[in-house]
Amino acid sequence: MINKFQKIISYIILVCVALFTSVVFIQMLINLARNYMPFEPGRYVLVLCLGLVFVLIAGFILYKLKDDNKTMNLIILLALLAIFAVVAILWINFVPNTQLSDFGNFWNRAPDALKGGKIYAFDNDYFAKWAYQTGFLVYVMTVVKIFGYHVAAIQYLNVVYQVLILLLTYKLVIKIFDNIKMARLSVLLLMINLDWFALNTQADNQYIGSLLFLTTFYLILKDKYWSYALAGLALAVGCIVRPIGPVIIAGIVVFAIFYMWLNNNKFNWNAIWKVLIVLAIYFVVFGGAGLLIKSSGLNQYGLSNRDSEWKFVTGLDYTSKGVYDQNMVNKFDLRESRDKMSKKEHKVIHQNIKTINENHGWVNLFWHKLSLLWAERSTGIDFTGVEVNHSAKTVDIVRYAGYVGSILIIIFSWIGSLRILKIDYNKGIFLLLLPLMAFVIVQLLIEVQGRYRIEFIPVLAVLAGTGLYTIINWISTKWSGRHGRSV
Repeated sequence: MINKFQKIISYIILVCVALFTSVVFIQMLINLARNYMPFEPGRYVLVLCLGLVFVLIAGFILYKLKDDNKTMNLIILLALLAIFAVVAILWINFVPNTQLSDFGNFWNRAPDALKGGKIYAFDNDYFAKWAYQTGFLVYVMTVVKIFGYHVAAIQYLNVVYQVLILLLTYKLVIKIFDNIKMARLSVLLLMINLDWFALNTQADNQYIGSLLFLTTFYLILKDKYWSYALAGLALAVGCIVRPIGPVIIAGIVVFAIFYMWLNNNKFNWNAIWKVLIVLAIYFVVFGGAGLLIKSSGLNQYGLSNRDSEWKFVTGLDYTSKGVYDQNMVNKFDLRESRDKMSKKEHKVIHQNIKTINENHGWVNLFWHKLSLLWAERSTGIDFTGVEVNHSAKTVDIVRYAGYVGSILIIIFSWIGSLRILKIDYNKGIFLLLLPLMAFVIVQLLIEVQGRYRIEFIPVLAVLAGTGLYTIINWISTKWSGRHGRSV
């Protein structure tokens, strides 16, 4: 009975994932039809076709290379990682070093913070109301302390994290599907996605956060008591530098209930202790880090979030479709106290909800937010300042080339999400899919930016690798069949 219940839950999750990727696939087609094809369709179609042909040819080569020799597998993996590292470094030198937006806030404040300077001037300042961002500021300060105030240190460390993310993606695919060729294809699709890796030029916390969260998943799937302890540590440090912990924890807890506690037609009570190890270490390390930041005098609010309302102020703004809007910001006096600001934010949230209800706009709002976050450009390239040292035509080509990388993952993750309904896999796939779906749901309510999906693109790449493997395997089978008959 337990096993049947688990199968039903698994099927429901997979169907939800398939519905999600199907909607994103449709939204991507709509975006292409509206925003690209009416303008120079020949060029856009050509670039997209070249990208698709390249992936199929490169994927076919990786598929055909033998996977029964450990040394050969290692050489192929190292070659892929080395190629990516070279391209990533070339990209860093292609765009300006200027740190923009929030990234500039971290980078520019680090030197003064190291000298004991204040990181906020009043209780509604950036690091006061979003004190949880202090964790990544400490990381930036540490890098500056070790390497000096040279932005190249942050950038090259980001490349290291990206390489390790590719490696972990490879390892997770093998762990879940026991398929080396599929792992190679997942790495291929992720490494060519400029929309994903473009922000390595910025003091961005998404890559180090993504690395630590993927490490958490991999350690949990190792299913050893020591690995659960390390998973708790990786999760805590990940949340300190990139505070999206609630969705990761929610995914882990649901996975533990349905796939660890319920196991082999019986209740596995040891699973409770394993999850408690992860959560206990997480809360101890995260709480301890907050206390250390308080005691150091860097931030009296530790790692707290004193303005959780703001994400809903923007996220439920029907006019802006849930994205950052300066007109909304201008409604507030940002120098007011946190208490006064909070009361105004609650009023705006209620007004936003009233506006949505009056326009019967929930479905429309969710549709646009889903498209902005998952089906359109990630806008990562926009945050690099590429337009400063390149022509408008070059910038347009680069941005579209980046989007093509996302389009390929969208197409093949859609195919993969359908294929996974019928193929064998390890239950570990749900440890990746549950946090993804939790993030999808949460983002329907709070502020969205295309770049926010960066942490979960490796998860989509796992699905995309499954889809690409399915297509290439089908082509290979058909080709072999025709070749056999001709002989």
